[in-house]
Amino acid sequence: MRILVVEDEHDLAGAVAAGLRREGYAVDVAGDGRSALDRLGVHAYDMVCLDLNLPDADGLDICRHVVTAPRPGDGTADAPRILVLSARDRVEDRIVGLDHGADDYLVKPFAFSELLARVRSILRRGPGRHQEKLLVSDLEIDLVRHRAARAGRRLDLTPKEFLLLSLLARHAGDVLSRTLIAEQVWDMNFDGGTNVVDVHVGRLRSKVDEPFGHPLIHTVRGVGYVLEERV
Repeated sequence: MRILVVEDEHDLAGAVAAGLRREGYAVDVAGDGRSALDRLGVHAYDMVCLDLNLPDADGLDICRHVVTAPRPGDGTADAPRILVLSARDRVEDRIVGLDHGADDYLVKPFAFSELLARVRSILRRGPGRHQEKLLVSDLEIDLVRHRAARAGRRLDLTPKEFLLLSLLARHAGDVLSRTLIAEQVWDMNFDGGTNVVDVHVGRLRSKVDEPFGHPLIHTVRGVGYVLEERV
């Protein structure tokens, strides 16, 4: 799942982003309203963690935009969930935030453990909730609980391995380039001279494919990788 953190306090934004990445989420950061709107126009996010006190915009306007603006790409993606992060702690402030489309409201300062619990809770909600499980052959991925199993056997994956496997499963049958994988999993521009993607795919294969004798992760020479069942 991909999350946009909109926060102008650099240290706080970095801490929240780092914590969410450790939990296996893909995270982008925007330090002001303009950057947030630019990213929202390009990427289909599952959630936005939104500060209301931005240097160039009222966070409530961003909140309204998230709810009403057309989705990027083919326009079929659900609107991102919104978790407001704000020092505005009056009851009236919370009501206004929720009335502008926020799914939840967390007052600063907060413990990261509470933020993480709120994120998980919001992403579990329905109706219109995001897909919770992905199934490819005998591989099952629980996106909410961050668990994966194959043939009923639990897979011991690191957060990055889980994020990589989830990305491949979301696009099962589609070939994903190394560039796209690097951008989505590591938030980095792919350098053709590095083998970070290949190394992690190799480690993932040792857990997802090798013990079961029937590979699901395949290399497309010169392009990238695809997750699919082949007869």
